[in-house]
Amino acid sequence: MDTKIIKNKELNIWEALIPVAFLMLFLAYNIFFAGGELFGTYSNQIILVLSGVVAAIMGFLNKVSANTMIKEIWHNLKSVFVPIMILLLVGALAGSWLISGIIPAMVYYGLQVLNPTIFLPATLIICSIISIATGSSWTTSATVGIALIGIGTALGIPVGMIAGAVISGAYFGDKLSPLSDTTNLAPAMAGTDLFTHIRYMTFTTFPTYLVTLSVFIIISLTIETNGNSDVSEILNTIKSTFNISPYLFIVPGVVISLILLKTKPLIALGTGIILALIFALFIQPEIINSLSDSKVTALFNAIFNETSISTSNEKLNELFSSKGMIGMLWTILLIISAMIFGGIMDGIGALARITSVLLSFATSVFGLFASTVISCLGLNLVASDQYLALVIPGKMFKKAFEDKGLAPENLSRTLEDSGTVTSVLIPWNTCGAYQSGVLGVGVGEYFIYAIFNWLSPITTLLFAAFNIKIRQLVSDIKE
Repeated sequence: MDTKIIKNKELNIWEALIPVAFLMLFLAYNIFFAGGELFGTYSNQIILVLSGVVAAIMGFLNKVSANTMIKEIWHNLKSVFVPIMILLLVGALAGSWLISGIIPAMVYYGLQVLNPTIFLPATLIICSIISIATGSSWTTSATVGIALIGIGTALGIPVGMIAGAVISGAYFGDKLSPLSDTTNLAPAMAGTDLFTHIRYMTFTTFPTYLVTLSVFIIISLTIETNGNSDVSEILNTIKSTFNISPYLFIVPGVVISLILLKTKPLIALGTGIILALIFALFIQPEIINSLSDSKVTALFNAIFNETSISTSNEKLNELFSSKGMIGMLWTILLIISAMIFGGIMDGIGALARITSVLLSFATSVFGLFASTVISCLGLNLVASDQYLALVIPGKMFKKAFEDKGLAPENLSRTLEDSGTVTSVLIPWNTCGAYQSGVLGVGVGEYFIYAIFNWLSPITTLLFAAFNIKIRQLVSDIKE
């Protein structure tokens, strides 16, 4: 990712923080006092755009041209074009996989294999494996994540817990996979090689993962669910509503195979949609006929509009519904609004100013690590993009790590521990918006259960505080 850092000597730190303060105050008011609807359904989007207007005013007052800000907004919007297309395809995928019986089949067979006692740790491990193989937390959530949400819901497990396990596993794999874009970006910014970076990350990543796994095992052993007694009823209802067959797994198998073969996500997901529609016509004709008198209309609605399949089980009625592409519009508008705000903040030099101030506090080794973590977290909050949360601190702190005699893998590991994994914890960040949109679970619901994600920056700070596995530049100095 080619991202330049715009500096502006005219802008002081207080002016740079005014848009941030405006954003935080209005978001807090909207959440705690307005029930999330200060300006209606699209309150968060409007607040982000208004914060961008405040940032633009700061820019005009400090000799930044409108053209500069517009260029940065456009640069940001171009960077999220593919993610937005993926979101639309995921909406279509959910609808097509529903009417074809793929998601019901996943739930049907999953309920017979997974039970509440092992479900959460199993979910964590399954998503970890898929994410390492594909190198993508987004793909993991859009495929097995959606199915696991359905299975867990049917078992009576709180949806926030399920989403937390899915996201923890997905980001563990994304973080360590050599196929992941962020895993390649972090060492590139810090000045080390990919496999040195991955090996060095394992020191903080595996302890964090083991803690996460242990917590989910404890939760699974102590949780009270209401799904055990009516699993047989659910299975019978699914079987009587859909034509359930192992052949339905051909479609997700093809999609995952295409991803493993490094096919572009748009092509892989598009293939999954087309195949699902074909399967729907031949395997689920009764479902298609029940949705509309026209097969074309039924398929069209599954892709673009809301689709609901009625059963005799109320829990399944909620599960077997999809909003198609139109259901992703709120999330897409949130991403666009965040990119407008982040683009203006970058264009006026506010991001560079805030990061440089953090750098000035890094007088000790621990202070340097802490400043990097805070910078990554802050950029995920303000710039709303995980790539900027890696690129800007990576460029700004690289020389500071060298001056302290620290090997570049210290920086690359810290970038991943605090930039990559925490992006999903912020509702208006591209990652938080995507995951909550795909899984249908709000960030506030899964935040506390995304244990791996919020524990990772804490782990990296503990390692820095106690000087554990802090590699020096001189190669013959033992860790």
